[in-house]
Amino acid sequence: MTQKKKQKQKKTKGKKETTYGAKDIYVLEGLTPVRKRPGMYIGSTGLEGLHHLIWECLDNAIDEAMIGYAKNIEITILKDNRVKVVDDGRGIPVDKHPQTKKSALETVMTTLHAGAKFGGKAYQVSGGLHGVGVSVVCALSSYLRAEICRDGLQYSQEYSKGKPKTKVKKIGKCRRSGTTIIFEPDEEIFKEIKFDSKKILNHLRQQAYLTRGIRITFSDLRTKDAKTFSFYFEGGIKSYVKYLIRESTPRHQNIFYVNSEKDDIVVETAFQYTNEIEYYEESFANNIYTGEGGTHLTGFRASLTRTLNDYARKNNLLKESDANLTGDDVRDGLTAVISIKVKDPQFEGQTKAKLGNPEVRMAVESVISTALVDFLERNPQDSRAIVESSILSAKARKAARSARETVLRKGILDGLALPGKLADCTSRDPRESELYIVEGESAGGSSRQARDRHFQAILPLRGKILNVEKARLDRILGSKEIRALVIALGTAIAEDFNLEKLRYHRIILMQDADVDGSHIRTLILTFFYRYFKPIIEHGYLYIAQPPLYRIQIGKRAEYAYTEQDKLDILDDINKEKKKKKGKKEEGDEKKVAGLVIQRYKGLGEMNPDQLWETTMNPENRVLLKVNIESAREADRIFDILMGEEVLPRKRFIQTHAKKVKNLDI
Repeated sequence: MTQKKKQKQKKTKGKKETTYGAKDIYVLEGLTPVRKRPGMYIGSTGLEGLHHLIWECLDNAIDEAMIGYAKNIEITILKDNRVKVVDDGRGIPVDKHPQTKKSALETVMTTLHAGAKFGGKAYQVSGGLHGVGVSVVCALSSYLRAEICRDGLQYSQEYSKGKPKTKVKKIGKCRRSGTTIIFEPDEEIFKEIKFDSKKILNHLRQQAYLTRGIRITFSDLRTKDAKTFSFYFEGGIKSYVKYLIRESTPRHQNIFYVNSEKDDIVVETAFQYTNEIEYYEESFANNIYTGEGGTHLTGFRASLTRTLNDYARKNNLLKESDANLTGDDVRDGLTAVISIKVKDPQFEGQTKAKLGNPEVRMAVESVISTALVDFLERNPQDSRAIVESSILSAKARKAARSARETVLRKGILDGLALPGKLADCTSRDPRESELYIVEGESAGGSSRQARDRHFQAILPLRGKILNVEKARLDRILGSKEIRALVIALGTAIAEDFNLEKLRYHRIILMQDADVDGSHIRTLILTFFYRYFKPIIEHGYLYIAQPPLYRIQIGKRAEYAYTEQDKLDILDDINKEKKKKKGKKEEGDEKKVAGLVIQRYKGLGEMNPDQLWETTMNPENRVLLKVNIESAREADRIFDILMGEEVLPRKRFIQTHAKKVKNLDI
């Protein structure tokens, strides 16, 4: 063998021998629908859809990495709302496409459902389902430039709103290979173009864990102190699990990990149990996050439950008279990552939230069962810790079920009576009904008088409710205040929860604007996050914004909801005074004669008409909708702020102490 052949063989080691040319690009239909209905292709035209443009470009680069042709990916946010995505893969082909008679590059960029993922051998595994990724980015960008390095030459072409503005042209030579996409989102499609560097970093970190051995670099050039971050993980998703549980206490020493193949489906899974009550699972198919799970997650859960029950029976950890552990029992405290690679992924929708391949479930069950049996036999201490904690969860679940049934049964015996402290609205239409959860009897009295009885209900809660982060459901339902809230909502709780029975489609937290009010609000938010998350996900939970100040001069009175509002109002007052007197004056509130500034610390300080005017009147009020942009990040913050561990909370306070404003002492 010649030296040249040896070098060529070494260069392609680890890569599948495949062809990748114009003939590998398959065209299914045109690009016109994308600009008319962008939400069908990127989920929305809000910030989620905006970031989805980056994910689509990233997916193409990841696809090259998964089959061994790319090792480095760079994402850069440029100063003018443009995004640059670079990989060192093979580069999109530029030769003439046999079907379209255009270059393969132009075909890929301007034709919907055109790509190498529909046939041929260019991609055996890919995150793309519809092949619309980069063409959708092109369609929804006012400007896009593609630069290709391939076969020692560099090519480029520019596009606008899905149409080519130039021809593919050769612009020079290059020693590397790869694809560079620079795009600027179209302002006609996206009303707000604001890239979130934290959101991008979280996504890139996740992808680096899932594709071990590749380096993903992110730079944000929008600020003077631009920073660059690089992610590179040899440990893959085993390292990812370590990262996810970094602030929790593990129940056992060794992380379960398997990476195996069954029926041409690659299954990679890692998990570890912690001392947390709740569980957390992330599932991926071809590196695409499947937020709604699918057959791979179902297979994992089934295998985990069955294998742990078999082990518990075999080792007499479960008595003959004991019922089997349920899926909920074995998932308490679990943090797991399930990643599969399949040749033909069947997702539900372009946003790929759920995997539907039935064959994947069988492959995952088989791989997990075999590997988990081996893990349990080799690690007896870990195995006992896992099973015994699951048995404790089963006992706690039975106690919680008994407590829950007691609450529901009491409601039935009372003729489904609502809590006596609830001042309900007369409307029975949830779509127009509102429930104000207020702090204390004083505020409850004012808000009862202020409300519109037709659609506004008032539920006062006395003091600070139980911190549900530190308690199981049986103890939680022993709290009188929480029981009243559960019955008022009408949805039941835990296994009996039914969102369709929710009595109000606007649930508004209204607490005092002080430290105690913030603490009470946090406790209630924790409760909703842990036990009524669908209410948050459907956009039914809000936070009222009562004013901080009432500013009066003469007969004129205005309300300031923030410190900036206060400054703006005072500035307007001073400008008017200058105009009237015709002379220059300083904008100091002390120099304004007759000025009265009242600082509200409690809702009870406002009389009913003021409370209605500022906080409860739909025409004037300001409401903040509670949403969960990142479930894992929200979960982590709740664990830090409300959990048993003191050290993470101390670190959090020390880190963010300097950012605190208006702290009441």
